[in-house]
Amino acid sequence: MPDAGCCRVVPQSRWRPDRGARLDGVRDQRRDNQKGGVGKTTTAVNFGAAAAELGHRVLIIDLDPQGNASTGLGINPRTLESSMYDVLLHDVPMDDAIEAVAVRNLFLAPANLDLAGAEIELVPAFSREMRLKNAISKVRDDYDIILIDCPPSLGLLTVNALAAANEVLVPIQCEYYALEGLGQLLRNVDLVQRNLNAELHLSHIVLVMFDARTNLASQVATEVREHFGDLVCQTVIPRTVRLSEAPSFGQPITVFDTASRGALAYRDLAREIAGDPPSRA
Repeated sequence: MPDAGCCRVVPQSRWRPDRGARLDGVRDQRRDNQKGGVGKTTTAVNFGAAAAELGHRVLIIDLDPQGNASTGLGINPRTLESSMYDVLLHDVPMDDAIEAVAVRNLFLAPANLDLAGAEIELVPAFSREMRLKNAISKVRDDYDIILIDCPPSLGLLTVNALAAANEVLVPIQCEYYALEGLGQLLRNVDLVQRNLNAELHLSHIVLVMFDARTNLASQVATEVREHFGDLVCQTVIPRTVRLSEAPSFGQPITVFDTASRGALAYRDLAREIAGDPPSRA
């Protein structure tokens, strides 16, 4: 199913809305789907790690109070000096919250359970929907790709992600009811596009948890491709045990089992979406 989950930011001067064009410079992408457990965090972490492996400087922003992207990259949420909660509520600079992880070129702005209170605390805040966008603006030129991993619900955290991003990447699980949450998600994207962020658009759909042993998975994949055409990535992410095990070791699949089917698939996805990194002076 779709999951509320990943966005990408592109500097306005370099952003091009066509699906086939290569995006130069920073891409802020929100991984999104209005249902939990559909692979959004897995995709954010492993796509980000694979893109970093290609040479892109990648920042993952964990905007989910569960902090799964943070623990999946080896960060202990209980020992953080600053987190995304402090960035959004206490105006702590994004740079102060960013942590380096054990993958070259990959960085994380982590989350912990304090972020659960942000939904309520943001309600009276000034410019509450734009706080993440304002925070990202200070660091966006430092990264080629910025990924925002969102909670599986449409609250102020998710609205902040949509307001800050240029693109929405949707992972869809290859199972029954796969399109259940996608209609609402697209309506939410349209709403934010019309009111807060005219650049926001659905850029990619990724088929995840694909089990080639079942006819249902193939039927779902065919249906999604018929509905969304070129928005659907050619790369399909398989359902594998190793992908499920990697987060418990605090490692992306590209480190945990570098030759596994999951690692190879996410590398293919990174090459398909991100391409070669920009040349650096």
